[in-house]
Amino acid sequence: MNASDYLIVGSSHAALEALAAIRLADPSGSLTVLTRDRHLPYSPTLLPYVVSGRSDPAKATLRDAAFFTRQHIRFETEAGVAAVYPGAHELALEDGTRWHYGKLLLATGATPAVPPIAGLEAVPFHRLRTLDDSLALRAAIGTARRAVVLGAGLIGMHAAENLTAAGVAVTVVEPRDQVLPSYFDPEAAEHIARGFAAHGVVFRTGHSAVAVAYAGAGFRLTLDDGAVLDADLLLVATGVRAEFGYLAGSGIATGRGILVDAGMRTSAPEIWAAGDVAEAPAFPGPATALAGILPEAVLQGRTAGMAMAGEAAPPYRGSVPRNTYCFFGQSAISVGTGITGAPPVGAELVTRRDPAAGTYWRIALQDDRLLGIAAVNLPLDAGILCEMILRQVDLAPVKPLFLDQPCATGRMLMSRLWR
Repeated sequence: MNASDYLIVGSSHAALEALAAIRLADPSGSLTVLTRDRHLPYSPTLLPYVVSGRSDPAKATLRDAAFFTRQHIRFETEAGVAAVYPGAHELALEDGTRWHYGKLLLATGATPAVPPIAGLEAVPFHRLRTLDDSLALRAAIGTARRAVVLGAGLIGMHAAENLTAAGVAVTVVEPRDQVLPSYFDPEAAEHIARGFAAHGVVFRTGHSAVAVAYAGAGFRLTLDDGAVLDADLLLVATGVRAEFGYLAGSGIATGRGILVDAGMRTSAPEIWAAGDVAEAPAFPGPATALAGILPEAVLQGRTAGMAMAGEAAPPYRGSVPRNTYCFFGQSAISVGTGITGAPPVGAELVTRRDPAAGTYWRIALQDDRLLGIAAVNLPLDAGILCEMILRQVDLAPVKPLFLDQPCATGRMLMSRLWR
């Protein structure tokens, strides 16, 4: 049987940050990384740029083979985990191989969610979650004339922009009434949608595909209102779900992801989880969340790695949603909560807009402390805004100034606090 003092399942940002923390504290303990992928570690954030051709696939690599050799780390590709046995400190791979571990990190990420559309599983649709997905989509763009994108989240919108730039006529179908519904309020979303529409993208918001067929020459989709869309490329970007099916029967507590505490520990001894698969505390609590963003994956991975190596790790403060999004030469940013859907009880919502400049921003406050902010074409510093939320900075003394100039005011406040 294979054995390793430290066993990490997954190879993206959370896993790499964990192994760096482990090696800093323990240079000699045996350390193994298992990944279901067939590639060296790469950044998922670069996949849209691989699709567009702006990024060479080789440049998406986060660590080369020499790195693992230097760090005395065994790196195994095409090693998908099938089961975990906490009582025996063992796991089984899909090919039947067994591993014994001293300490285990589960950083298995997320997998695309496939919507229940009649006929979908029988047709050759595209996804965009892995490097192979991005290479397949880039190849398909070369022969496509009409494309349908299911889902107007970040992945779907990135793909729609790349397809449009390649000269493909694009229709985006989104069940909710706006684009990017998880990140922006309706007015901000409308600004973004207009930017896409100006480049020919057609949106069918408030509608869902109910059936799809493929005749060899193309796809035919039927929407819930009876409309029919024809295309020769279909991308499904309707969200993701945490990948933890291999825990069935393990007894490890799960919800929407693998449940962890502020030290990224699961309910099983000597097992941690981090990244997109971990359902961790959300700031300010007591709720939990699947963060699903790179900065949180890095923090979670570092916390888990330090704890696995016996180091005193600062407790994970909880996730703060944040996304920066660029499209057709414009930009949008969303940080924190309270800016989409129904605001929290007692929250104050303030909106500013400058039609001449094409800017818009919406700020959510509670007791004069920042909950969240969303903006279009307004330069903001996501790191500073996130830190203001985490530190619950009192904005009362500068509130009017912050509402009108959130970027400059935030920098001024944090420059004082960071001294």
